[in-house]
Amino acid sequence: MKTGLGILLSLGLVVTAPHLTVIASPLLVQTDLRQEANRLLQEGFELFQSGTLEGYQGALGKLQQALKLYEQLDSKSEQALVLTGLGRIYSALGEKQKALDYYQQALPLLQAVGDRSGEATTLSNIGAVYSDLGEKQKALDYYQQALPLSRAVGDRSGEATTLNNIGLVYSDLGEKQKALDYYQQALPLRRAVGDRSGEANTLNNIGGVYDDLGEKQKALDYYQQALPLSRAVGDRSQEATTLSNIGLIYRDQGKPEVAINSWEKSANLILELRRGVSRSLRATFLESQPGTSIALVDLLIRQNSPQKAFEWANLSTTFDLVDYDRLAGTEGQVKNPVANQAYQEWKAQARQLEALRQELQTNFSDTLSRQVRQQEAALREQAEILVEKYPELADLLEITPTDLAQLQANLPANTTLLQPVLLTGTDNVEHTVALFTLTRTTLKVQQVPVPKDINERLQRYASQLESDLEIVDRALSSQLYDLLIRPIEAQIAPNQTLAIIATGALQRIPFETLYDNQTQQYLLQKYPIHYLTRLSKVQPQPTPKVNNPSVLVFANPRPTQVELIGTEAQADFLQKTYANSQIYKHQQATLDAFLSQSPRFPILHLGTHGCFRPEGCPSLGMKANTLLFANKREYELKDAVKLGLQNTELITIGACETAREVDGVGLAGLAYVWERAGAKTTLASLWNATDFVQYSQQNSPELPTAAILNQFYTNLQQGMTKAEALRQAKLAHIDLHPFFWAAFILIGDGQAVGANGR
Repeated sequence: MKTGLGILLSLGLVVTAPHLTVIASPLLVQTDLRQEANRLLQEGFELFQSGTLEGYQGALGKLQQALKLYEQLDSKSEQALVLTGLGRIYSALGEKQKALDYYQQALPLLQAVGDRSGEATTLSNIGAVYSDLGEKQKALDYYQQALPLSRAVGDRSGEATTLNNIGLVYSDLGEKQKALDYYQQALPLRRAVGDRSGEANTLNNIGGVYDDLGEKQKALDYYQQALPLSRAVGDRSQEATTLSNIGLIYRDQGKPEVAINSWEKSANLILELRRGVSRSLRATFLESQPGTSIALVDLLIRQNSPQKAFEWANLSTTFDLVDYDRLAGTEGQVKNPVANQAYQEWKAQARQLEALRQELQTNFSDTLSRQVRQQEAALREQAEILVEKYPELADLLEITPTDLAQLQANLPANTTLLQPVLLTGTDNVEHTVALFTLTRTTLKVQQVPVPKDINERLQRYASQLESDLEIVDRALSSQLYDLLIRPIEAQIAPNQTLAIIATGALQRIPFETLYDNQTQQYLLQKYPIHYLTRLSKVQPQPTPKVNNPSVLVFANPRPTQVELIGTEAQADFLQKTYANSQIYKHQQATLDAFLSQSPRFPILHLGTHGCFRPEGCPSLGMKANTLLFANKREYELKDAVKLGLQNTELITIGACETAREVDGVGLAGLAYVWERAGAKTTLASLWNATDFVQYSQQNSPELPTAAILNQFYTNLQQGMTKAEALRQAKLAHIDLHPFFWAAFILIGDGQAVGANGR
């Protein structure tokens, strides 16, 4: 692949020595414009090749500027080049429709200037976008238009690529023999032009067809031809794909050890490749590589290797919400000297900040509090820049086997951890759920077949819970209990607390609502339940209890479009129950008060509007992922990591519009933001129970959701663990529709409020 400069040189776009003798002439102006446009184009392509989100965004800006200049110059060839580049960038960002728009703008320009080679490439690019969008017939139409053009201009490399792509479409359409025919036409062309990476790709595709046709040995032969080619050219992504395919064949041939070896090599390559990808693109990168890890976890379980299966189930995922304290706490250096210097400078500033935090705890002042907040904000912003710029630093933030071992070692003696992992959506792997159960000293796994429509069932069940107008399908609840709980229930001892790490579609349901049809009980009636993220910092031993912890309360900030009168009654209740409470209502419930006071209290109760819908909350006049304080000041959730809540045992968000979607990682993402800030536990709602509205209107503490919160705080005050306090509060309303009692869940440490808060 040519560099941005190489592309420009090949097109004659770099002006090296313009021979100009007339100043201030139209020619001079045009030449200056062209030089500027060429410079922007070159810089744009170089930024694109950086492979980072920052680079992509910078490239978009440069190319858009270049496009305007080329339009002024009426340079159609260069306009087409820029438009094609914009299409490539948007395609890499996953914005396929935008990519399509730019390609389709470039096409008539290329046709107008008679650039048949560029026209063929653009037609092929359009076909690729339609293929990604699932419109296979449209993709085929564009590929078929590109093919004769590539042949006419003698572009054998382009012809081979198009033939290969046509084969891919026919394979997706189930026409395997046609696919094979096109691959076989592409293969000698790949070899003739010396495209060894392309040759490996086509060999892989041929192997895939033979695998689909049941000719396993032939498939293996082609995969094994592809492997050394990928290694020879350093195409590690293609090598990972080939190793994954080889693993599949060996598994099907009854050679599990060889299959595991091949898949582990493939998965390790994927993880290594991820280390070279900026943090912002890692989730997208992993989404394109799901099959290997699912197949590997599945086979490791079947081969009785639960520890390795558990590690791979977690290592092959990534958390979008970053814990920058991991940067500060990581010892050693990174290999890149430039990245390491920036990293060590950042750590020095982090140590200074920690010293200020310690001083703030012993000698509180508003001035020092503001100074800490300002330094936290600057440090977090700098960390964002560093982990985006240097993939080596982003890699320090990923989950490691050490993290998983630490999570297990820190489990309290009376806690069993359940992590269900759906192994679905991958060809050649049976649809199952892996139920990992951990105590401090044991790790077991049970694999259970699940219906192919398991995601739809989970969606349907969640929808039933979220409306008190819908009847909950007790049979469906029982089916989910039988799939997710019954197979491992014998491993949960009596009087144990059940901690759950829910991921993917399983985040949508509160497990406490699952119904045991044999005992006629909800899961909540059997165990205290709380939830964890993969990086939750649980405490192995109960901390000393505090009989009268202090509570910071914000209630019904004004002015607002929708009053929260009920939160005032909640605040009054907390003030009576907790003598050391500090209450901010109405115009006093300001963002400044929250920022300055929140680090001082072990319990924070936010009776403010919270909007956690991706599209925002127009009815409240709020943006997505924000809290609303007095004078309509919004606080963005992502900024919560700057608060320094190391002494915070519990934060309750009591009036969410919805907390199901936060940056695409569910309620766990909301809780993890507060964990990153230092809070041990978050209490929030999976849906917005309507009795908050009734509560606001009637000012009655006896309505279910309000009563549950009041009883929860009373139970905490009496020394119950957080998990048991919430369980007992909910049990008083267990006969109602789960909509009223199941919305609130605890994420994080489930033990009693400890003495490390004031």
